[in-house]
Amino acid sequence: MALHFERHELATRRARTIEKLEQSGLDGLLMFRQESMFYLTGYDTFGYVFFQCLYLGADGKVALITRAPDLRQAQHTSDIEDIRIWVDGPDINPAVQLRDMLGEFGCAGKKLGVEYDAYGLTAANGKKLDAALDGFCQLEDASRLVSQLRIVKSPAELAYIRKAANLADDAWDAALDTVHPGAFEGDILAAMQGAVFAGGGDYPGNEFIIGAGRDALLCRYFTGRKHIADTDQITLEWAGAYRHYHAAMMRTIPVGAALPRHIEMHKVATDALAACREALRPGEPIGKVFDAYAKVCDAGGMVDHRLNACGYSMGTTFAPNWMDWPMFYHDNPVIAEPGMVFFLHMILMDSDSGIAMCPGHSVIVTETGNESVSRHGQELITR
Repeated sequence: MALHFERHELATRRARTIEKLEQSGLDGLLMFRQESMFYLTGYDTFGYVFFQCLYLGADGKVALITRAPDLRQAQHTSDIEDIRIWVDGPDINPAVQLRDMLGEFGCAGKKLGVEYDAYGLTAANGKKLDAALDGFCQLEDASRLVSQLRIVKSPAELAYIRKAANLADDAWDAALDTVHPGAFEGDILAAMQGAVFAGGGDYPGNEFIIGAGRDALLCRYFTGRKHIADTDQITLEWAGAYRHYHAAMMRTIPVGAALPRHIEMHKVATDALAACREALRPGEPIGKVFDAYAKVCDAGGMVDHRLNACGYSMGTTFAPNWMDWPMFYHDNPVIAEPGMVFFLHMILMDSDSGIAMCPGHSVIVTETGNESVSRHGQELITR
């Protein structure tokens, strides 16, 4: 079996989830987030693009309903013993089969939590779920119940985070060897992702972000490749991924020479990063981290060039993105705790001058502050 955690750790996670169910007055949980399934059982698949649901009862009962292609996947990657298959067909409604399964478990009239906020539960399938269970049981949104448990990592999880961070550093080294005037963006991406694969890593939760010239001001992946000009800039955002655990990094590289605006923005951005790390302390609300970013950027004349968030949690995430809950924004009340992992990105994008500067890396919250998991510093590097 391809279990990446000891069975005892998986069982402990389920026991903690059951405690939260009981505290919330819930008799069971219907999970549609692949992250929750992986966290509680080890189940590893992209089959969540179809209807599938993992049930966890307050009595400890675990059962999965999915399609036939994921039967052996679940048997190979998880400790789930009860696996139900729904059969494809023009009039098949798997939510009805889920209801029948829940009936076997004595869930009629019970109160169940649902992960409605899940890429694995489309609006269409959500409507089918609600219709199938209407009058059968009570449903309550419990989308964050498992996410709140996942945010603090175990020692075994932190080991995977550190491995992912090493892979992210390897990808950065590959970028520095590949970025130069005339370089093709496709070669840069190939070298970076290749370094992750060569180190035993995985595909990340979303595509690496790359953009030269004015595209350096974009912070989303888009298709199309070009060559770097003799005097240029390129922004890269990527993540090392190991066992689906992520550690992200971000940089802007001036090519040919760093312009005065690059140098100015780099100073503000790295000062903001230092201020954010000072604000990220156990016992403090993480909204203070964004406030530190905004204060430094605004004082440096970058109020029109910064964003309204400056990072988010890192962990085990599946496509379509590697962003995890929660995010750094103003007044976010989530309290930082040791064992949390965050990506801090100091994105500055000046549309007037066409200049970008976006340093960032991942950190682990410690007992006294936080620790960078990257071996690289924040100096301005040109190519």
